[in-house]
Amino acid sequence: MVAPAAARAALRAWAAPDPQQRALQHAILAFLDARPHDACDRSCEPGHLTASALVVDAAGEHTLLTLHPRVGRWIQLGGHCEPGDATLRDAALREAAEESGIDGLMIDDEPLHLDVHPVTCSLGRPTRHLDVRYLVRAPAKAEAKISDESLDLRWWPLDGLPEGTDTVPVMVSAARARIAAAGPPARVVQRQKSSSL
Repeated sequence: MVAPAAARAALRAWAAPDPQQRALQHAILAFLDARPHDACDRSCEPGHLTASALVVDAAGEHTLLTLHPRVGRWIQLGGHCEPGDATLRDAALREAAEESGIDGLMIDDEPLHLDVHPVTCSLGRPTRHLDVRYLVRAPAKAEAKISDESLDLRWWPLDGLPEGTDTVPVMVSAARARIAAAGPPARVVQRQKSSSL
């Protein structure tokens, strides 16, 4: 499971791009300080950290969104931290691979965007997700395969997102700025599907 210390280190190292993101960064860091043992655990009732991935195609022209069954709208891929996740980045990459079915995904080393939102998740009562979002790049000619976690899964043009996508346009703007400023990521982690014996 993601240790709150690892989440804290990742967030402290991140250079928030604007005052709103800096305020969320400080709020999430304060939450981690207040919940030093369970901030990343879905059983934490006051809220818990989650990890998401804005998956873009190799050309940087489309993003992969899921029609989420509980939320009822198109959103980025992502979810709760699991026992095998050492970092939030690991959790975001695992979620992206599981929900997209794409091998060879590459994830940026640092977060792209932060969000805090109310939700009723597996606890069955209202809580909040403190969502740390990463930019993930799909290999050329990647074909997504819908999982049982989605009603639908579809590539959308960055300039033609579906209505009601909430914070996806903000993430797309942040992704475009990062891609334009840095070009290909300097350091990425790649996830390959493990073969079964």
